Amino acid sequence: MYKSLQAHESQKDPYSKLKQPTHVVVTFLFSLSDLKLFRQHSESPIKVCNFPPIKHRPEKREAMISGDTLSAKKPQPNKDPPSQSMALLHNHNNKDSDTSSTTKTISSCFIFTSLLIVTCIALSAASAFAFLFFSSSSPSKPLNQVSKSQPFHRSVSRPLNKLHKPVVLLISSDGFRFGYQHKTNLPNIHRLIANGTEAETGLIPVYPTLTFPNHYSIVTGLYPAHHGIINNRFVDPVTGNVFTMASHEPEWWLGEPLWETVVNQGLKAATYFWPGSEVHKGAWDCPKGLCQPYNGSVPFDDRVDTILSYFDLPSNEIPSFMTLYFEDPDHQGHQVGPDDPRITEAVVNIDRLIGRLIDGLEKRGMFEDVTMIMVGDHGMVGTCDKKVIALDDLAHWINIPSSWVHYYTPMLVIKPPKGHDPADVVAKMNQGLGSGKVENGEYLKVYLKEDLPSRLHYAGSDRIPPIIGMVDEGFKVEQKRSKAKECGGAHGYDNAFFSMRTIFMGHGPMFAKGRKVPSFENVEIYNLISTILGLKVGAPNNGSDGFPSNVLLPRA
Repeated sequence: MYKSLQAHESQKDPYSKLKQPTHVVVTFLFSLSDLKLFRQHSESPIKVCNFPPIKHRPEKREAMISGDTLSAKKPQPNKDPPSQSMALLHNHNNKDSDTSSTTKTISSCFIFTSLLIVTCIALSAASAFAFLFFSSSSPSKPLNQVSKSQPFHRSVSRPLNKLHKPVVLLISSDGFRFGYQHKTNLPNIHRLIANGTEAETGLIPVYPTLTFPNHYSIVTGLYPAHHGIINNRFVDPVTGNVFTMASHEPEWWLGEPLWETVVNQGLKAATYFWPGSEVHKGAWDCPKGLCQPYNGSVPFDDRVDTILSYFDLPSNEIPSFMTLYFEDPDHQGHQVGPDDPRITEAVVNIDRLIGRLIDGLEKRGMFEDVTMIMVGDHGMVGTCDKKVIALDDLAHWINIPSSWVHYYTPMLVIKPPKGHDPADVVAKMNQGLGSGKVENGEYLKVYLKEDLPSRLHYAGSDRIPPIIGMVDEGFKVEQKRSKAKECGGAHGYDNAFFSMRTIFMGHGPMFAKGRKVPSFENVEIYNLISTILGLKVGAPNNGSDGFPSNVLLPRA
């Protein structure tokens, strides 16, 4: 249904279908001769073959979560000292018993012990065989799909009651780091989670984990190298023009966002603040009343009320796709970092706004009909000035003037002028950083863009300068050191860092209630929403064609 740029971005579907298990019954039999022999021993003067008591140590299998991977610690070996030889208890008082009696005693116990050992080995082998058989017959679900929730029983989507067509409301809470939803009691967000579908360990942003690249990836299904918004601010290498967050010229914005796809198919769309929504592009002309020019001073409650007003329109006039954007808790996160009480206050306010939205839809009898998808664009990590790498500290190896630097932190972007080989610049920078003589130098790694890890998908655009530096979590790059010691929060880091993850929760007729799904990249959302809306065709994108069918309920 949807074309994908598989030539550049081959992706594996993380949702494998489980085979039906084959049932096997394994029966163990003891031979009659074994039983007779055991009876003989039990009736002999040797009443018991006594072994030293075994001290049992309960094993604790501890799961260690690292990213999405679960691994179990190996149980510690038994640290008890080796036991002494078995002791034979004899029911006689004569210490001068004849040698033949002693020999018979030892021999009988030895035979019994041998049979017991053989039986244990046979049982162990049979158990191992059964385990291997079941493992091969019914492959386990990948570890990153394991959920603490109840097993998901697949059904079909719920019918619409009041609306005559599917409606999707896409909500973004900027900088809503995964985990914020568990900071305190958030009844409305938790209601969406309990009655909808959640990415169990968060939504994975694209690299760089910045606001504009990620918001535009969400609505186009494209990585930044393909949709053109490679940073919050950058320079066109051909024209020399500078892109800022206030740039609305269509030549910057490549790909096809969802609002354009929707109107291309004769439906209506409405946007209340979303990067790129003010751009007149294709069939989308940012219609008055349905497209709000960005104004950060508009109260959040007013934004919610405007969205609710669209549901008061005649049925055929209600937009099929809507966006709603809140700047929080990103605003607070930059000021105080992710662990400050002010973050909790901001998240509580976002929850209140979600409650206002739910209440408004319930009063109109439309809440269960509307598909609400709540996401963030990236996470947040705490930073302090003591975690700084200063470019001026590299002067012994190479001089990096500020005129070369397009962006400092957390993603360092450098474009040296003509006459300076980028490869030589990278080599000298890494030499200095790895020398041990540059403070915090080991926490910055500099690459030619074509040498960046392929998982970042950040090389295929001429808008991306030739040199990219990546810092470790919580560190930042500056031109020179400052005496100021300020702590706050930042994002823009490697999207492999768990702190950069954000939220995904979907509630509506095609989302199963109480379901957890594995983490996924936000480029999958374009196809997901297109499927919910029943769009016949979407634009080429980097998402997986099969992703929606593995997350959504089939249509009734």
